[in-house]
Amino acid sequence: MGEEASGGGGTPRELVREAEIGLLECKVCFERFGHSQQRRPRNLACGHVVCLACVAALAHPRTLALECPFCRRACRACDTSDCLPVLHLLELLGSTLHRSPAAPCAAPCIPGALSCHHAFGGWGTLVNPTGLALCPKTGRVVVVHDGKRRVKIFDSGGGCVHQFGEKGDAAQDIRYPLDVTVTSDCHVVVTDAGDRSVKVFDFFGQIKLVMGGQFSLPWGVETTPQNGVLVTDAEGGSLHLLEVDFLEGALQRTERLQAHLSSPRGVAVSWLTGAVAVLEHPWALGPGACSSRVKVFSSSMQLIGQVDTFGLSLFFPSRVTASAVTFDHQGNVVVTDTSGPAILCLGKPEEFPGLKPMVTEGLSHPVALTFTKENSLLVLDTASHSVKVYKADWG
Repeated sequence: MGEEASGGGGTPRELVREAEIGLLECKVCFERFGHSQQRRPRNLACGHVVCLACVAALAHPRTLALECPFCRRACRACDTSDCLPVLHLLELLGSTLHRSPAAPCAAPCIPGALSCHHAFGGWGTLVNPTGLALCPKTGRVVVVHDGKRRVKIFDSGGGCVHQFGEKGDAAQDIRYPLDVTVTSDCHVVVTDAGDRSVKVFDFFGQIKLVMGGQFSLPWGVETTPQNGVLVTDAEGGSLHLLEVDFLEGALQRTERLQAHLSSPRGVAVSWLTGAVAVLEHPWALGPGACSSRVKVFSSSMQLIGQVDTFGLSLFFPSRVTASAVTFDHQGNVVVTDTSGPAILCLGKPEEFPGLKPMVTEGLSHPVALTFTKENSLLVLDTASHSVKVYKADWG
C-alpha cells in the first residue's frame, strides 16, 4: 500500500498538466474545452464528453442523430448537455492553466523519455486506423484506416495532402487494410484482410499490382533496404519476401523466409544491421489470453534474440502486450504496448531484454510506430484516431 500511495503523487504543475490533457481536452479535435460556445464540453447519452463544435460536426444536419465516436452509442445533438464538472474544473484551474504550457499529449518524467510535440488526425479525419508508414523520399506520413478512402497521406505538419483506395468489392479496392509500407521509389504496399491480398499502388493512388491467392491472412508488411517487401502471414505462420518490379507492376519472385511462426503480425527491418523483427501472438495461455513474443533474426535469418510477454513483465511493473515493432536508428528494438499503454525500448536483440520505458502516459491504444530521419517517433493511436509525434531526446 505504501508504494501505491507514493506512486500516485506528483507536483501541482504535473497534476495540472495531467488534468489538462486527460480531462480538459476534447479527444475528437484535440482542442481544449472552454467557456466559448464552440468549445463548451457536452455530455453525450453514453457519458463520453466532446466539445459542442464536434457534436455539431458529428450530427446529421436534418435529424441531429449522431453516434458516439468512442463507443458508437446513438443519441441526438439536442439531447446533449453541458458537462458541469469539466466547466467547474476549468474555473478552478483556469489561472494555473494559463501559466502552464499547453501540450497535445503527456510525457512521463523519466530519464530518456520522449516529449510529445503535436498530434494530428482525429475522429473524422482518421477512422479506426491500423497501419502507419513513412515515405523515405518525401517524409510524408501514410496511414491506412477504415474510412471511405482507405489510404491517407499527410505532410510533416499533419495536413492531409492526398487520399485514395476506395472501399469496395472490386479487385483494386481496399476492403480491410491491416498494415502499410512505402518503398524507396514511393510505391504504397497495403495488406488487405478483406480479400487476403497484398496490393501495390503508386504514390498517386493508381493500382499497380494485386497479389492474391498466395496468403492465408497477410498482416504485417515492411520494406527492406534492397526495396523488397516482407509480409507476415498470420494464419499461415510464415514470413515471406516479395521481389517486385514496381514500375512494371510485376511480381518477380516470392521466398518464404520463415515457417512455423505463431500468428505473426508486425514485422520490422533494421536499416543499420539488416536484422528482421517479427511480432508473434501465440495463444499458449489459452483462448482469450493476450500474449505476445518478439523474435529477431539476422539478415541471414538466424535467430539472434527473443523475448515474450512473461519475460518482459519481469522487468516492467505491469503486463506487456506488444502490438507493433520497429527499430530505432541505433538498432534497438522498440515496441508499442497496449496493456500499459506505453512505448518500450527492448534494447539490442543480442542483449534482450534491456527494457527502457520511452512513453508511459498520453496513449490510449497504440498500434503502429516508426522513426523519422530526424529521429522523431510517430505513434499511431487507434483509440484517439490520431498520429502522435514524439521527439527523441536521447543521444
